[in-house]
Amino acid sequence: MKNILSSSAFIVLNKHLARQIGLKETILLADLISKEEYFISKGMTDGWFFNTEPNIEKDTTLSAYQQRKAIKTLKTKGIIETKRMGVPAKQFFKINEQQVVKFLNNKSDKKQTTINNNKQIKINNKFNKPKIEDVKVYCLERKNNIDAEMFIDHYESNGWKVGKNKMKDWKASIRTWEKRSYKKPTTSKLDSQINEYLKAKDLIK
Repeated sequence: MKNILSSSAFIVLNKHLARQIGLKETILLADLISKEEYFISKGMTDGWFFNTEPNIEKDTTLSAYQQRKAIKTLKTKGIIETKRMGVPAKQFFKINEQQVVKFLNNKSDKKQTTINNNKQIKINNKFNKPKIEDVKVYCLERKNNIDAEMFIDHYESNGWKVGKNKMKDWKASIRTWEKRSYKKPTTSKLDSQINEYLKAKDLIK
């Protein structure tokens, strides 16, 4: 659970959680979870870890005032605990994972999430014509001896259609051409007659 909220090079936010506890609070929590994971990797076992206001501001851009306000909210909601320890005293944090899960599973903001229910999401399946270099590279990879220029010219002339339908995958068409080129060539009637004549001639000898 925590790895989907943690931050390292990025700040990963859960929108469902942000709607319930606030954006700045969610940003701070993500940073604290990331810091917690760091201390766990260093052997921390009791759940307590420290972080400083300057370091949090560097990672999140939250000012000291914004941090204190967000910490107060997170403590009020039971998501984190804090205490000062050490010499000099440092701010230590402990994250209540069960409380985070509780908020993630809370469906109280269902009305807010239905705003897009009536919108139809369309997947963009737009076909992008390949460049001749792309075709050449793919044909070289497959060692199929297909003429890339002939392939491009053929489909340019018919509007990039396979039969009556628009092409969806040019690589699949390349593979179809391969299968056709591998078929045993048919022998014409004339060729058959010549072959029979040559065989008969060899027998006479």
